[in-house]
Amino acid sequence: MTIAFLSIPFGLAVLLWSADRFVEGSAATAHHFGMSPLLIGMVVVGFGTSAPEMVVSALSALQGNPSLALGNAYGSNIANIALILGLTALINPITVHSQVLRKELPILSAMTGLAAWQLLDATISRGEAIVLLSVFAGLMAWTIRQGMHKKPDTFGSEIEQAIDQQTMPIKKALLRLSIGLALLVVSSRILVWGAVIVAQKLGISDLVIGLTIVAVGTSLPELASSLIAARKGEHDIAFGNVLGSNLFNTLAVVGIAGIIHPMTVSREVIFRDLPVMAGLTLSLFAIGFGFKGPGRINRIEGALLLSCFVCYVIYLIMGIF
Repeated sequence: MTIAFLSIPFGLAVLLWSADRFVEGSAATAHHFGMSPLLIGMVVVGFGTSAPEMVVSALSALQGNPSLALGNAYGSNIANIALILGLTALINPITVHSQVLRKELPILSAMTGLAAWQLLDATISRGEAIVLLSVFAGLMAWTIRQGMHKKPDTFGSEIEQAIDQQTMPIKKALLRLSIGLALLVVSSRILVWGAVIVAQKLGISDLVIGLTIVAVGTSLPELASSLIAARKGEHDIAFGNVLGSNLFNTLAVVGIAGIIHPMTVSREVIFRDLPVMAGLTLSLFAIGFGFKGPGRINRIEGALLLSCFVCYVIYLIMGIF
């Protein structure tokens, strides 16, 4: 029990370190091969920051714990909006100028609706998982097309500035990419093992562990990058990190887990977690879309988002007892 308990913070620490190396190495490698900054920000960094969720959920499904995988995906989406955007806006209000990101928000809302529709029968079959991954592939193709046009966009400009500040030789970039990827897999395996053992010993469901400890842990790369971006005034990166990660989680993370291990979805997910995730996603239209100009999430709105996350976690903890 002690080893399993200690493996959770150890696994998370290594996971965060390796995810950071993986993102840096991937972005630098893509830049060396001439990929546009907008494409790097939307695809490469998106994959990198969502890699922890993908690997953790895939391993959870492989080990016969699909509830942990689903909790990780939906819990990360909730944490990304309520915790990350809330905390970031509380420290430094976020202003969104990017037209690309303004197109992504309606898409994310539609994909959340697709997830809700699939859960009506309280299952995620392999067929439904294939649908999620097919939609994800289509969105990636659209994203790549957007990035290849290289139209001027504030999101792409901010990504270019961030890359220029972290230039590195191609050998170093490939080394970071390889080491980061290898340690991502190892640390995720340690984290999943520890979380499952602790949950079983304490009588806590895999779902709740996935929604709380694992979800917040795997969302820490997005938290770190969003806070750093906001402090530098790169607000579109901070907002884009969340939108991109939530799209990856809703489609790719759940899709991969569902193909590996079709899952029966509990009532708690359908009537508690999914409405919270959907409500937070739709709230971004009110506070971050900006129908008549740039979107803006001020400190008051950030505090409200953060309060929603705290109340949600307290509600989950109270449900344990």
